[in-house]
Amino acid sequence: MFWKFLIVLLISMVPLIELRGAIPVAVGMDLGLPEWAVLITAIIGNLIPVPVIYFFARKILEWGSKKDWKPFKQFCNFCLKKGEKAGTKLLKKAGNYGTYFGLFLFVAIPIPGTGAWTGTLAASILNLDFKKTMIAICAGVLTAGIIMLFVSLGLFRWLF
Repeated sequence: MFWKFLIVLLISMVPLIELRGAIPVAVGMDLGLPEWAVLITAIIGNLIPVPVIYFFARKILEWGSKKDWKPFKQFCNFCLKKGEKAGTKLLKKAGNYGTYFGLFLFVAIPIPGTGAWTGTLAASILNLDFKKTMIAICAGVLTAGIIMLFVSLGLFRWLF
């Protein structure tokens, strides 16, 4: 049973996959875990890297973008550009609603390229307030998790 929870937890920690992939995998593989346990485990796994990303990702990426090893430098520059692009897009879209509500929406809508990793990187690059960022990210991850659970349950029950 422990290993099943660990699978969900680890998948939800992977960038770009996050809980958007962990929940459908857990439901589709029929791991025998209760739905509420899958949701909670995926949310926890998705949120574990958030403080680390917020406090260290920007510093590591800026450091790496100045190094001589070309693949590492390219990767760091790609991540910085993606974070800046997402942050700028977030600020433009937020407009009347406010930056943190926009961050919440960015994380809550379960489509590829959005999520806790990208949202936190954008918040870090934009130097947004940590506490408000955490609240927006946590609310967004919770919302995305609920959406993905309902979609996964409906989809797999309909298919099988």
